[in-house]
Formats: sequence, C-alpha cells, structure tokens
Amino acid sequence: MKVSNHLRNFSNAYDVLEQTFNNTYNGIAIVNLDGNWLKVNESVCDILGYTRWDLFNMDIDNIVYAEDLGVHEEKFERLINGDIKKYRVKQRYFHKDGSIVWVLISVSLVYFKTGRPHMIWQFTDITKRQKIENKLKAMLTVADEQNKRLNAFAEIVTHNLRSHAGNLEIITEFLAEDYTDFDTNENFQLLKKAVDNLQETVAHLTEVGKIRVIEDSKLEALNLHDFTEKAIYNIIALAQNADAVIANEIDEDICVKGVAAYLDSILINFLTNAIKYRSEKRRLEVHLSCTLDTDYVLLKIKDNGLGIDMEKFGEKLFHMYNTFHCNEDAIGIGLFITKNHIESLGGRVEVNSVVDEGTEFLIYLKMCDSSITE
Repeated sequence: MKVSNHLRNFSNAYDVLEQTFNNTYNGIAIVNLDGNWLKVNESVCDILGYTRWDLFNMDIDNIVYAEDLGVHEEKFERLINGDIKKYRVKQRYFHKDGSIVWVLISVSLVYFKTGRPHMIWQFTDITKRQKIENKLKAMLTVADEQNKRLNAFAEIVTHNLRSHAGNLEIITEFLAEDYTDFDTNENFQLLKKAVDNLQETVAHLTEVGKIRVIEDSKLEALNLHDFTEKAIYNIIALAQNADAVIANEIDEDICVKGVAAYLDSILINFLTNAIKYRSEKRRLEVHLSCTLDTDYVLLKIKDNGLGIDMEKFGEKLFHMYNTFHCNEDAIGIGLFITKNHIESLGGRVEVNSVVDEGTEFLIYLKMCDSSITE
C-alpha cells in the first residue's frame, strides 16, 4: 500500500514537472554535453520557429549565427570543471523564416539516475530589447562622431577668428601710428572699439572651446577647504574694497575629485560674482560650507546680495551672454563657463535665490573614494 502511494505521488510529481516544462512561458531545453537536443518545450519552438521534429533532426550549430558559435566555450568549460554552477550568454539564432532572433540563454547542469550530466538551457527572447539597445548604441556613436566634428569645427573657427582678430588689431595700431589725427576720428574710434570687442568675444569662445568632459581616471583628489582659502586670498583686494566678509566654513579634511585649474575658476567666479552683485543696503556676507550627499560633496556658497528673480531668469541663468542686473561690468560669460566646468568634472549646480535677500549656489562635486583626506 505504501509502495503504491509512493508510486502515485511520484507519478503526480512527474506530471506536475512535465506540465511546468511544457507550459512555461520561457523556452526550456535539455541538451547533452555534445550539444544535441534531447527535449524541448513548445516555447523553444515558438521562439525559433521550428517544430520539435525539426530541432531533433538538426545540429544546433546549423541555426546559430556564425559570430556567436563560440560564446559558450569558456563558460562551458568552467561549468564542467565545477568552477561555476550556472552561466548566461547572449546568442543569435536564425529563425525558420530567416530572421535573426536574439536569445538570452541560462545554462546549468542536471544529473539523472544514470549519473550522466546534461544541461538545462532556459531561453528568453530578447530580440526587441536588443534592437533597442543596438539602435541606442548607433545613435550614441553618431552623436559622438558629431560631437567630435563640432569640437574640431569649434577649434578651427576659434583659431581662425583669433588670427583675423589679431591682424585687425595690429592694422589699427599701424593706422594710429601712421595717421596721428585718427585718434580724434570718430569712425576710427568705432573701428577700434569693434576690434576690441571682437578680441574679447574670441577670447570667450576660446575658453568655452577648451571645456571638455574629464575622464574620471584623470581627476585628482583636491582639498576643498585649502582651495577655498586660496581663492579667498586671490580676491582679497576686491573683498576688502567692497568691505565684504567671506567665511570659509568647510571642514579642513573634505576632499573632492577635480582638476585644480577648474576648481580654482569655479570658486573665484562665484566669489567675484557675489562681490559684483552685492547690495548697497547691507554689508556683504558670503558663507561657504559643505555637506556629504551620497557620491557627492555638496558645496554651498550663500550671499546676502541683490538676489535673482528665479521665476523670470531662472532658465536663462547659465546661458551665454545673459545678464540680470544693470552692472556695466556684466558680460554674461562667467556663470556659463563655471557651469560647464562643474559639469565637465561630473558634477552639477543648482540655485536658490530671492530678490533683495541673496543667492545660494549648490555645487555638487564628485566625492573622493575615501570622502575625506587622511
């Protein structure tokens, strides 16, 4: 009686496994170590377009895309040697209708009563996903090529403009030397001013053209407190002339990933901007502090200056040649270059500002691996 029950239970369990094997959405196949099909479910047939009879009477390699014939080899050897228990590969197959099917195959070993190992292959059709990935890669390749061409174009343009602007400046100097009455000539003064403006524009374009995304491996550990101290020292005359108070509240051990010249430029631009756009109603105070934010050091630069109407100018704040105050020294290039410097280091910048209260810049810089220097 007990034997009969055991046999019945075994039979029921076998039936359940058989139903699971045949009705599962993903393809499942039992394959011997020589790569021959022993058993396949209906989903494998649906994925590849062949009947079971077709598959049993053909070599698997006959329908594998030629470049993918060897994708199993290395991992298969490790599986057989017991180094790994399972592995996954992507492989292309020819569908019966001639189209190419991308399949993700999960492989593991199974041992039957005879003790001989066989492989369980689980098939997932990833053709649509792979087409999207390939399309995205193609688009990124095109974008990369276009970016390289644009960079090359920008370098050529700035180089040629620099040469022509330099020639024009020399010519105006020659004219001024040869014709002393030109100093009082209104048209000559207009020409000289135009040449000066062209030189300034070319200098700005040259600076913008130099900005590139820096590879992470080329970033170095920089002590943020020390660089801030250095930046404050470099603009100390401006700060004293404006009777400004600048407080470096950054922890002495905080370290960020960056490029020294870029970090210098970022700090000095924000500090000089704070001085330039101070309010006449109160003494200027600038506070620099920082906190740790996941993979970033969040540098905060807060002032009590004129502030910016974010609703009106927020989207244009970092655009080139945009100014937001009636300051004769404003040319709208500093924030544009600063933002690009920050992004080239893998960071980002945000702004909070209230008119006649002040502005706070939030600069996210990549954190060093150790987050702080030793």
